[in-house]
Amino acid sequence: MSIFLVFCKKYRAGIFYLTVFFISLIMLTGYKNQGTGVYANADSLVLNPFVEPGFPFISTSLDARKLGAHFPDDNISARSLALQLGDSTYACFDTDLLRWSVGWTGKFLPMVLMAQISYKDFFNKNNKVTTVTGDPKIATGLYAGWSDGKPDFVDPREEPEIAHEIKWGAMPAEKGRWNGVYTIGTKVVLSYSVGNATIYELPESMHFRDEAVFVRKFQVENAQNGLFLTAAEVRNASRSEVRGKIAYLYQGGDKDTVTALAIVGKGGLDMQPEILQNRYMTVRLAASVKKGEATVLIWKGPANKLSGFEKLCKIKPAAFPDFKRGGQAHWGQTVSTTGEIAPDTAAFVTDKLTLPLNNPWKRNVRVADISFYKNGRAAAVTFEGDVWMIDGIDQGLKNIRWKRFASGLHEPMSIEVVRDSIYVFGREGIVRLHDLNGDGETDFYENFSNVMVQSPESREWAADMVHAPDGGFYVAKGGTQSNGPGVTSQVTKGFRAGSRHNGTILKISPDGRKFEVIATGLRGPYIGIHPDKGTLTASDQQGNFVPSTPIYLIKKGDYYGVPASAHRKDNPAIAPPLTWIPHRADRSSISQVWVTGNKMGPLNENLIHFSFAHPGLFRVLIDSAAQIKQGGVSFIQADYPAPTSKGAMDPVDGQLYIAGFNLWGSSSKGISALLRLRYTGKPMYLPNQFQAAKQGIVLGFDTEIDGSELRASDFAVKRWNYQRTEEYGSGHFRLDGTSGEEQLEVVGAYLSDDRKRIVLLVPDMQEVMQMEVAYNMKAADGKKINDRFWFTVNNLSELKTGDNGFSKIDLTLLEKKKDKTEAKPDEVVAASSEKGKEIFQKMACAGCHSAGLVTKGMYGPPFQNLYQSERHFEDGSKTVADENYIRESILTPSAKIVKGYNEEMPSFVGILTDSDIESVILYIKSLKK
Repeated sequence: MSIFLVFCKKYRAGIFYLTVFFISLIMLTGYKNQGTGVYANADSLVLNPFVEPGFPFISTSLDARKLGAHFPDDNISARSLALQLGDSTYACFDTDLLRWSVGWTGKFLPMVLMAQISYKDFFNKNNKVTTVTGDPKIATGLYAGWSDGKPDFVDPREEPEIAHEIKWGAMPAEKGRWNGVYTIGTKVVLSYSVGNATIYELPESMHFRDEAVFVRKFQVENAQNGLFLTAAEVRNASRSEVRGKIAYLYQGGDKDTVTALAIVGKGGLDMQPEILQNRYMTVRLAASVKKGEATVLIWKGPANKLSGFEKLCKIKPAAFPDFKRGGQAHWGQTVSTTGEIAPDTAAFVTDKLTLPLNNPWKRNVRVADISFYKNGRAAAVTFEGDVWMIDGIDQGLKNIRWKRFASGLHEPMSIEVVRDSIYVFGREGIVRLHDLNGDGETDFYENFSNVMVQSPESREWAADMVHAPDGGFYVAKGGTQSNGPGVTSQVTKGFRAGSRHNGTILKISPDGRKFEVIATGLRGPYIGIHPDKGTLTASDQQGNFVPSTPIYLIKKGDYYGVPASAHRKDNPAIAPPLTWIPHRADRSSISQVWVTGNKMGPLNENLIHFSFAHPGLFRVLIDSAAQIKQGGVSFIQADYPAPTSKGAMDPVDGQLYIAGFNLWGSSSKGISALLRLRYTGKPMYLPNQFQAAKQGIVLGFDTEIDGSELRASDFAVKRWNYQRTEEYGSGHFRLDGTSGEEQLEVVGAYLSDDRKRIVLLVPDMQEVMQMEVAYNMKAADGKKINDRFWFTVNNLSELKTGDNGFSKIDLTLLEKKKDKTEAKPDEVVAASSEKGKEIFQKMACAGCHSAGLVTKGMYGPPFQNLYQSERHFEDGSKTVADENYIRESILTPSAKIVKGYNEEMPSFVGILTDSDIESVILYIKSLKK
């Protein structure tokens, strides 16, 4: 309630509006970031619908397999343009197969995909499969819309890995290739090639006597072999005929419904309609090397209105537009905002670049990624599918200028500026944006690359893209998790079949026409790359087969442990991560960025890992002494008002800019933010180097440490392993396999001569998946340092004290403790509701469960009134939430999944003691009202 009061105090003029829209505004205060100038007034929070009437297309997937008896039942597409043709007439163009998958009238598509359904309802993850809810008129099945030389009604794409699954991906480029879409006002021109021919298509609509007619205008060049267009498929037709330039397919026992196709006008192309197999309406285009034009009309309606259609066919079509010079602007205005500069309270602070929510189009702005031009201008992409240009990013951030540049993209989450060209990675592939007339908006959305295979599965994200030093790109694709609705079969627990590229990292060639598989076996990968050295890293999402958050150094041919996305049959070994990160530190990881340049002080040339859930940034260190690469992380404390997803270095000011938006569950409830991580010059107190040695642990720091009171008791060291299983996440396990964590004794702590490195002597160091060092000490300047460092031990090296500047280390202390390395028993603390509340916060339970009744933005059910309530589960069973149920839910959360929720909670076996669990139970009991 306090958030609401603060908001009302700031905007007294909007009290009435705020009252009406209380719930939505509470969610949107995350945009405000408590800064100045974020909203000019309260009505800036009103959002128009996802689909904008003045823009001609959106990108989507579509399941049209149940249109009706006379339509094909194999009609589904992963990558389509949904086109607004005017007067409630629409079509979907399948860019993989170059076909009109469906044309319809009435209602436009329902906005049920992830970006659409969460557009106004910001935490709504209940996406669905898009279907046609209007009145379907024409459709085609799973085969190419065009063929070279002869008609072909067989899907030309590669067979799926799993028998009887649907084929996904683009058709072979030599048969046909999608080139992109031009916008000209409220219309589009589709560009594609078939064989050697280049085809431009202008989709439109016409009407007669309240009947909608679909218009396909073509401009064709170099059709050397002759082409065939399949315009519609009508199953169970009762009669067909062709009369001159019009073909007819009748349906129904009384032949009272007809689908008609006509070639109209004279544009230099020899085209003839045909009916094949009493089913397929095709158009034969005679071979010609000349450029010509033609218009095809398609209509379905009552046979008694056929004369009206035939009369319409006598019109003279308008000439094809001059589309290559660019169209008129859709969004002429520039939106200005004022940022908020953080006080210099630490080495690194986050300045806030105010988002342009108060824009003339009332458009949501959930920033997913940002990239920079060499002059400091930026381009940002939003989950809505928009691209914004950003000027005025300077030291003071007093006049940030935002200009819309593109729209209609399919859930993009990555953007790269390369040699002043903008590339965006979405489900449609990599799109290169072209402003043809210099008006500051995209006129041509070029298909730079669609060689990565894509299915419509909601979690098969176009997750990440980075530019490689050789001019190509690396892309990461989400694994086909079975959360939510799907169109492919279940293959393992937690996963559907998806496409052959789900859960992979691919290398895209500099021309965009080829790919190579770099790594497989990932659940939800996001990547980072050093722009000069080409070092490629990735994270993965904790879940089924992924026991905790990993960070990987990616090598070609590596497999990372998820069977459903292995895409190989040679039973490869699982490559180890650089480091694991425990659930309580980062339960949902995302991308990485290398800090380049020399303006970020202690973070120069460091790898930075982004946490969506924490949220925030981690500094990643690599143990250079180990023979097998291993690393560790520590958290960079700063103000992160929304999830942190992607980032980029500004080449002008040398600072790191951070983009992110909320949806999938984060400890932050802010919706979106664009931040600048700025170096202030103040001291930093994080580790800057580490070594896992046989004799113990070396930690280096950015600042000098006060050695006058340094004691071994200032440090607490723990270790544990994870278990990789089909279950979601993992508990913690000692090295002998029993549940729990091992407490290791630190028998000595020594400071180096330069006072910046510490050696911790730890007996019985062994290779282990996770170690944690907690420390409580003072810096030389008096600053208290109370923090943690997490790392993985893949290999133990020898401690060379002389090389590290340690003059006096008593290694005999290790021998004295050699026979006393048994794990310390956990201290038993009496169970209490207060302790349960503390665990609820410490273990990040609050990020997924509300202590009250809130469900929006939460992965798990709320806790208030949970105790003794009747719980209904996904398998149809039910029970009463007593102590045993709560205990089972903590230790074996997959045993019973509450109806309406997914399996997204790891086991706390070995993490929480019996006393801890009893405390959580007491806390949940206390929430019963």
